[in-house]
Amino acid sequence: HAAIHIVAHLINIERYHTSQLKEAGELRNKLSGLGKSPNESYLNPIRTYETNTTGEVLNTIAGVTGVVITVALILIMTSSTELIRRSCYEVFWYTHHLFVVFFIGLIIHGMGQLVRGQTPQSLLLHNVTYCKDRYLEWENATQCPLPQFSGNKPVAWKWVLSPMVLYICERIVRFWRFRQEVVITKVVTHSSGALELHMKKRGFKMGPGQYIFLQCPSVSQLEWHPFTLTSAPEEDFFSVHIRVVGDWTAALFKAFGAEEKAFKESWMLPRVAVDGPYGSATTDVFHYRVSVCIAAGIGVTPFASILKSIWYKCCNPNTVLALQKVYFYWICRDPSAFEWFADLLFHLETKMAEKGKNDFLSYHIFLTGWDESQ
Repeated sequence: HAAIHIVAHLINIERYHTSQLKEAGELRNKLSGLGKSPNESYLNPIRTYETNTTGEVLNTIAGVTGVVITVALILIMTSSTELIRRSCYEVFWYTHHLFVVFFIGLIIHGMGQLVRGQTPQSLLLHNVTYCKDRYLEWENATQCPLPQFSGNKPVAWKWVLSPMVLYICERIVRFWRFRQEVVITKVVTHSSGALELHMKKRGFKMGPGQYIFLQCPSVSQLEWHPFTLTSAPEEDFFSVHIRVVGDWTAALFKAFGAEEKAFKESWMLPRVAVDGPYGSATTDVFHYRVSVCIAAGIGVTPFASILKSIWYKCCNPNTVLALQKVYFYWICRDPSAFEWFADLLFHLETKMAEKGKNDFLSYHIFLTGWDESQ
């Protein structure tokens, strides 16, 4: 749609430009000449032929803002490609904040009133159907006075204002959450290379399968990254498991001393900020006698919270649980990358057996990247 809009404007600008030539036709030439006298209003925004189309575009509000928002849109689109997101997430993150420039430019874009039309009052006095072939008589004929034109008022702000207000409110809430203290109670470095953080925050309430945004000011003052919660709502802390998949996570590992697996006192740990939780809690699994859970690759992380929550509900004698059987299927290429989850499954299986519920959890793991070394 943006490309169609741009091409249409370029064609229109060229037509405005050439309409001032006699070769364009007497009617178009007549309309382009309106506005030179004090009592006339113009239709053609390009007032002289002694210039080029590019120069005219850059001399208008619509032209300048159009270039700005087009460049912003192109940068946002190109940085959204999978290659850039995976190889240089920071470029993707920072470039997407150009949407603020885009929306501001969009609001200003129509203020120059480049697109013009005949005024309602003029339409009553100047009948277009009758007068279009009598353009030579416009200044003298009573039935065909000179047509008057005005620019269309900008309306983009009506559509942009509400989302921008919501965005500003969201940023205020995020800043308020950023200022809230988060206490890191435990840091675990798994042999698979995953970093496990246990945290506490006043008033934090979560549901199974939700996620949070995590920020570490010592790594980056602006970047927030989403992580699925791997703890259960019944636990007195919330946790995430983090793997190195980019510059930010690599820097986070280094900040927590996970690379050297060095012990750090709590006061030496970097400060983190938490925004959330977000996402709808996955509670439907508890409402049926038999539930089937299927995960692939990294999509397994929400099920850590779900399976833990199931275990806590089974152990609580005051909880009436309709769930009697859980089938869990996990498809993964390299299970070593999620060794912590395999350990969790084994731990839950052992605990279930101790409670006499050997048949409660049935899990199946399918390896798609198996080799003889495994």
